[in-house]
Amino acid sequence: MTEALVSGKPLYLLHVTRDIDAIRISQQLHVSTGCLVGALYCSPLTSHREGLRPHNLGAYLMRTKPSTKAMVFEVTPDAPIQPKGIDYLHLGAIHLRTYQRYQSFLTPAENDQLNRAVLAGLRAGTPFLDLALRNAAGQHSPAPEFIDQLSDAVDHVPFLGYLYFEVLSEYLMLHSATPETKAFAQAGELNNSLYKRLAFAAVDGMDRLFDLARFNPRHHRLIRLIGGIEPALSAGAAEYVRRRLSHLFAQIALHPSQDTAGVTFQGADLSTLQKAAPGLIGQMIFREIRYMPRYQHLYQLFEKAKALEAWDYWNREGIPTPFNGVIPKGEIGINPAYPRSAVRVWTARPDTEGYLHPDEEITAVLTPHLASWWAPPRQRETHDAADRSRVEPAPVARSPITTRRSPMNGVPA
Repeated sequence: MTEALVSGKPLYLLHVTRDIDAIRISQQLHVSTGCLVGALYCSPLTSHREGLRPHNLGAYLMRTKPSTKAMVFEVTPDAPIQPKGIDYLHLGAIHLRTYQRYQSFLTPAENDQLNRAVLAGLRAGTPFLDLALRNAAGQHSPAPEFIDQLSDAVDHVPFLGYLYFEVLSEYLMLHSATPETKAFAQAGELNNSLYKRLAFAAVDGMDRLFDLARFNPRHHRLIRLIGGIEPALSAGAAEYVRRRLSHLFAQIALHPSQDTAGVTFQGADLSTLQKAAPGLIGQMIFREIRYMPRYQHLYQLFEKAKALEAWDYWNREGIPTPFNGVIPKGEIGINPAYPRSAVRVWTARPDTEGYLHPDEEITAVLTPHLASWWAPPRQRETHDAADRSRVEPAPVARSPITTRRSPMNGVPA
């Protein structure tokens, strides 16, 4: 995928849709939000003599979404594209900035509810948040206890469920040695089926609503889940999560000027934490706003504001096709506001060998409009004794103001 980006040659991308008739009639394509912020969600296609070969992520989407129509996009860039990815885990500062800019669109009662919910989550989650920072600064906590405390903390800080899942996805994709994974590696692809199986085995109903705020397996269940996917990887999973998630949390949560070893969430007020940990506070605010009863009416406002920032950045950097990183697993999108590339689109016809062939060319323009969507009411999960034991088979006091030490290098989204 990155070789195709830097080549400057036309790119071929797969998109699946349920709304092909609406696209034909309106002659417009709208984009959705999510991990690609405001790009049309696609996966790569590789040109072969036999046809266009879908990336294994695209093949998975076509296989599991039979009611959708496959579409082929040809994007002809104006120049070689910089292989710069976007990581939705790092969008917290943008979420916070958007809320602060448009806070007046919430009622005083909604703002008060939001602040109380974020503070309550922080206070309940503080023991684990501080534990993660201590581990990022060099402490070696026992991995089983770390995982169990992480699991408990997801209920209070749902964003941790996203971190937990992405770290495990990374672990599986980077360390898997199955024949399937090796075959995908030969094609230059990471194996997406690994984390799909993990998500569906870990959370009931994840195939109907992919909500990582509910991803919170405890240690004993984590080992069984990984063992059900690839037994050789189960022994190292918990320690990998402890090390990787601690560093990732510190990098994502804290402002780059902060010293990990000098930060604590204990006793800190929200104003202090918005400056010291804007990444975490922004992610928490974003997830609380999503579940407000009025969010369906505010969706376009808050999401379009973030998309505008992304579109402006991509246009200035010459990126018509942003991809989801840091691990580039095949999620690549089309920037609907890019003025300097040509885009053509066809419906696609699959053959018996799995290759796609452009069929009917569609007269439609990709537009910088967000498709309407909002999150359903949150269903918080509770941990009781039975749940803690259930196993399913797999398919030091410190100041809240930091000391001044060398800054931590952040990674921009």
